[in-house]
Amino acid sequence: MQTLEPLIKAHPFFERLEPAQLELIVGCVRNERHEEGKMLFREGEDANWFYVIRDGQLSLEVHVPGRGPVVFQTLREGDVLGTSWLFPPYRWQLSARVVRSTRLLAFDGKCLRGKCDEDHHLGYELVRRTAQILIKRLDAARLQLLDLYGVRA
Repeated sequence: MQTLEPLIKAHPFFERLEPAQLELIVGCVRNERHEEGKMLFREGEDANWFYVIRDGQLSLEVHVPGRGPVVFQTLREGDVLGTSWLFPPYRWQLSARVVRSTRLLAFDGKCLRGKCDEDHHLGYELVRRTAQILIKRLDAARLQLLDLYGVRA
């Protein structure tokens, strides 16, 4: 039986992890496929998953009162999706909608949190790498706000 380890090892988010750490992570992952239009998760729901997009396209959306869902960012092959699984209260801050049929590596957040408790070096690496994603998303939000209000950076 073939595992998903080669796909995990090939992704930049996981590069330079120790073999033992990769082995722990492999125990928490599964392959998923979702069709266009499906809501992968909704803002406010329990956040117990973390995703790597193998192919396809998803939009991150935020609900704006009086306007409904507004696309915040579009994610594609190679992007990492979901940071809320790692930080209490473990609730999605955004919603994710499948824009084009998508294949994902889906990591069970509860399983990963348990592995991080067992191996604090793994926990540190996942927090550090997740923080880099959060910084990029914050920068994207800042640029959108500048554009929305007509301010030139």
